[in-house]
Amino acid sequence: MPERHRLRVGLVVGQRESWPELVRRAQVAESLGLDTIWVVDHFFGGRDEMAPTHEAYTVLAGLAMATERVRLGVMVAGNTYRNPALLLKQAITVDHISNGRVDFGIGAGWWDREHEAYSYEFPSAGDRVTMFEEALAAIESFQTNERTNFEGKFYRYVNTPFEPKSLQEGGLPIVIGAGGPRMLGITARYADIWNTRSPLDDAVAKSKQLDEKCREIGRDPREIMRSVWPHDNQLGSLDTLTNYITSFREQGFDDFQFTWPENDDEMAVVEEAARTVIPEMRG
Repeated sequence: MPERHRLRVGLVVGQRESWPELVRRAQVAESLGLDTIWVVDHFFGGRDEMAPTHEAYTVLAGLAMATERVRLGVMVAGNTYRNPALLLKQAITVDHISNGRVDFGIGAGWWDREHEAYSYEFPSAGDRVTMFEEALAAIESFQTNERTNFEGKFYRYVNTPFEPKSLQEGGLPIVIGAGGPRMLGITARYADIWNTRSPLDDAVAKSKQLDEKCREIGRDPREIMRSVWPHDNQLGSLDTLTNYITSFREQGFDDFQFTWPENDDEMAVVEEAARTVIPEMRG
């Protein structure tokens, strides 16, 4: 079982509401003592393509100015939408705006319709994973070295300077959303936090696969925090939310994201959990 990390609970505030509403959500989450707020890296809605949708890192920069303590992230940025150097520049800029509060979420990209609509190439699954692995190797170098030289199949960097660095010691924490065997191998190499949206049994199986991938490269699996953002709504009652967190924590998961409450009753569950359940679990 992974090493026990400090429990983190956060909310995905989204970016399909008005700007004043997004600021309100971020400030509510912070006032409740929650640990993280998240947006997603999409340009329109899955159920309603015409739903107004703001760009992820632009939103995050604004929310960094509207908050003081809560950590900020994109769950997760699509590698196919931006050159890795540009994506990291965006994230580190927000890191400086926020005084070192950014978690750097990244994935290989998956939604073909979005690529089609916005004129992004949509390579094969295998090529997207190769692109992702090359991107992470380059990002590691950008975070570590004054200059980067990198020659891959998809990316080439020549004597590339990269400043400023993150304000955080060791660089931006890398959050990887992944599920397949090859992606879990990449996660084992580069991630500080691994995120899944799978139900418990599947999440546990994938977590064990990640353990094995870590051991194969000589990395302690306990170094990687296990994180989950459920597809299903877990805010129907305080017992539902408590049982969900407890069941995953028993399997080594310590980082949780929940989609913003749909109504006042669900918000009341979050408020009560923030007052009682979460502090008790932190012990």
